[in-house]
Amino acid sequence: MSRRFPRWTVALPVALVLGLAGCGSAAPAGSAAATPAGGAERAKEVTVFAAASLTGAFTALGEHFEAAHPGTSVKFNFGSSATLAQQIAQGAPADVFAAASPATMKTVTDASLASSPTTFVRNKLQIAVPSDNPAKVDELKDLADPKVKVALCAEQVPCGAAAVKALGAAGLKVKPVTLEQDVKATLTKVELGEVDAALVYRTDVIASAGKVQGIAFPEADKAINDYPIAALAKAPAGELAQQFVGLVLSPQGRDVLTKAGFEAP
Repeated sequence: MSRRFPRWTVALPVALVLGLAGCGSAAPAGSAAATPAGGAERAKEVTVFAAASLTGAFTALGEHFEAAHPGTSVKFNFGSSATLAQQIAQGAPADVFAAASPATMKTVTDASLASSPTTFVRNKLQIAVPSDNPAKVDELKDLADPKVKVALCAEQVPCGAAAVKALGAAGLKVKPVTLEQDVKATLTKVELGEVDAALVYRTDVIASAGKVQGIAFPEADKAINDYPIAALAKAPAGELAQQFVGLVLSPQGRDVLTKAGFEAP
């Protein structure tokens, strides 16, 4: 015995199938459209690998850049220049590299990942001591006293290489209680009172906003670091990379960097 179904009971599934098919066909179109949209979104982000000592100044420049390029974001990776150079050489996605020494930039240029870097600032060392200076450090030779606990950057990073030069120029041998992987970590040891003194950049003393005292010393002039910057050859956001480098090299960029304690090259 056969049963008759109202017509709408058949028509409804057909309509649903057609509707679902329509949705299904829209999904690939949406996916295809998502690729350009995603690419456009990526083009609105510029990633900057920069030496730890540039943290304050570059953060300010990033804000200037975003204000001048609505909808664009600047992402920073701050750290040891040596570590950042190795990351770039190993394929880390980055658009701009700003190093604290020509030697660390050379790692990137030797791998043909950047060309014609430009030196944009210079930096020099100071002795950083806690605000109350418990060890009564006054000059560089005081760091050679075994009773004075000293922090230095590791020799393979720019601030450590500069410290080696400065101490060598003074004919001093210093036995640090700790070797840190970047200048910010070295400065933190002083801020926390874990050491009596450290050799850090003048800019880091200024950035500490009174948490430490800075003591200048003449041998620092023989260990000045040049800072090069370059847009990377394989930059995912090549145009934005060039524009960010342009900001750093501009009078506006120079003003921000000078106020942070950097010197013109």
